[in-house]
Amino acid sequence: MTGLGTPIQGVTLYSFTRAFHGRHYDLEGLIRRVGQDGFGPGLEIIGFSSFRGFPEFDDASVAWFRDLVDEVGLVPTSLAINTDVGIRRDRLMTDDELLEYMRRQIEAASRLGFPIARVQISLTPDSMEKLLPVAERYGVTLALEVHAHHYATNEHILRLRDRYERLGSPLLGFTADWGATVSGFAPSLLEAYRRRGADPELLTAVQGLWNDFYEQGPPPTQVEHGKRFGAFIELAAEHGRPDLGVDFAINGTGLFGPAPVDTWREIMPWVRHVHGKFFGIDPGGEEPSVPVRDLIALLVDSGYSGAVSSEYEGWHWNYWDDPFEIVRAEQALQRAAANSAASRMLTDAAEARASLARHLAAPARS
Repeated sequence: MTGLGTPIQGVTLYSFTRAFHGRHYDLEGLIRRVGQDGFGPGLEIIGFSSFRGFPEFDDASVAWFRDLVDEVGLVPTSLAINTDVGIRRDRLMTDDELLEYMRRQIEAASRLGFPIARVQISLTPDSMEKLLPVAERYGVTLALEVHAHHYATNEHILRLRDRYERLGSPLLGFTADWGATVSGFAPSLLEAYRRRGADPELLTAVQGLWNDFYEQGPPPTQVEHGKRFGAFIELAAEHGRPDLGVDFAINGTGLFGPAPVDTWREIMPWVRHVHGKFFGIDPGGEEPSVPVRDLIALLVDSGYSGAVSSEYEGWHWNYWDDPFEIVRAEQALQRAAANSAASRMLTDAAEARASLARHLAAPARS
């Protein structure tokens, strides 16, 4: 990647899960709303949560989906697929079973018109190498998600990067999830805990504990991650709310990753897709817990011209605000950040489609 990047604006339907689960929209309705409201052109979908019977499709269903996306002027970017090695009750999948399970999903991504399949952290460097011929067969880039509590300079991620570098294929890379580089505990989540009866002293203590971990940086080992997880549970118990302990721990260690923004530079040449994770927008139009401006500036400076899927995760707890308006505000922040970085976000479908094709065809240059 050379020169300033022009990231592609986009969204994942995951941002609107509450509306989907509440049956305010079906899949077609959500896709039409994304096109109508200008949240694209990039469109990301999670396979198992959006398509009944996934990853199996008949030809008519594939044609319906592709025609709909074209009609509303969107560009498929990434299909999120699963690596469910523990899907059986009696044992973990064998390597051969996992490869076939992944193959069927990668084939589905190709048929639906997605150039990227987001894969998950449980895949090893050996697994990714074995999946490369599958990626080549279907012409789909496999982008393993770097998600808190992992981060770009985590030992496992660097082993994957080194394998990608050795193999030298543009079809292997990463999805960078901004949740790995959070700068604060989400205010909307603290408000949700308040509504559940947590007293101010407890919430101040939770925020203080997270801030301490932020100062220390990301956990260097799984053992340290476990200690931090346990610290949130102990804190809740000390304040008389043991029922909230695991909830604090899951969010405090698995959703809000404390890695510095610059750690992404270690793997940026292999970043094929970005999850623009965020949790809310304040009255001033800023994201109070995710450094969106710094993250967009890093993408631009790194020459990144792939898609950024706005991924609103505050829907898990925030049932009082409109997710569509929150996404609209976050995308305005992204565009402003790109402009401040002397670039822009691509919002035209034809321009985005051409830029994405170039981005995915280019080999990584470390």
